[in-house]
Amino acid sequence: MEPIIIVLIILVVLVFIALIKTIQVIPQASAAIVERFGRYTRTLNAGLNIVVPFIDSIRNRIDLREQVVPFPPQPVITQDNLVVNIDTVIYYQVTDARAATYEVASYIQAIEQLTVTTLRNIIGGMDLERTLTSREEINAALRGVLDEATGKWGIRVNRVELKAIEPPTSIQDSMEKQMRADRDKRAAILQAEGVRQSEILRAEGEKQSAILRAEGEAKAAALRAEGEAQAIRTVFESIHAGDPDQKLLSYQYLQMLPKIAEGDANKLWIVPSEIGDALKGLSGAIGNFNPMGGGSGSPSGTERREQPPID
Repeated sequence: MEPIIIVLIILVVLVFIALIKTIQVIPQASAAIVERFGRYTRTLNAGLNIVVPFIDSIRNRIDLREQVVPFPPQPVITQDNLVVNIDTVIYYQVTDARAATYEVASYIQAIEQLTVTTLRNIIGGMDLERTLTSREEINAALRGVLDEATGKWGIRVNRVELKAIEPPTSIQDSMEKQMRADRDKRAAILQAEGVRQSEILRAEGEKQSAILRAEGEAKAAALRAEGEAQAIRTVFESIHAGDPDQKLLSYQYLQMLPKIAEGDANKLWIVPSEIGDALKGLSGAIGNFNPMGGGSGSPSGTERREQPPID
């Protein structure tokens, strides 16, 4: 009985192992390469798959999702003989598991070496300044070459990015000095432009202020002249309405003489010729006003009357 039990146990173990090797579960976004006696048979897709145990074997399991591979910095010589270190990042995806398995030994290593050689060819035709300012152009050229070369490997290169471009230390110092000088220049230009605009605005303000002040003074002078003209007109009309005689005018003329003589600067008097007529008229007026009469100031032909004494 014991040999029979041992044989049954061995058969159960073999059946269990055969079931394990027969049923293959492939995860989503993955693929498996099946070989029969060392020769490619088929590709297993995601899901439950049945293979022939002990005859079919799984050669390789490949992830079909997009992969990201950063490559270490690579020294590249530019057209002007400067060495720059460039870091690259490759985004790729396996589209054909069979080609990725049998067409190239290691597609990761192959992509890295192809990236380095292509990058050296592209950067070798550019100077340093163009290299630093043409990342999009370099990315597009590098992606085109890689995508064309890796197509037969079952690889599709989706994106290529230059993560960093590091020029030599001496060049970096020179670039920093140049950028600092450019910033100082732009700052000086902006400051000068600000001062210029400020001076222009200040001049415009002073101009507008002077124009408004002149207009105000002109309007004030016009109003004063109009007021004085109105006052003269009013006085003239009042004089004509009052019908003054020569005696009153002579008296007013003599009253204005002290005002004319006011001030320390009036050292020379010019007496008009009409002063004599005014004095004569005033003298006649005083003679006519004197009730006692007499004197040479009384006009001829007038009677002199004596008042009786008052008791």
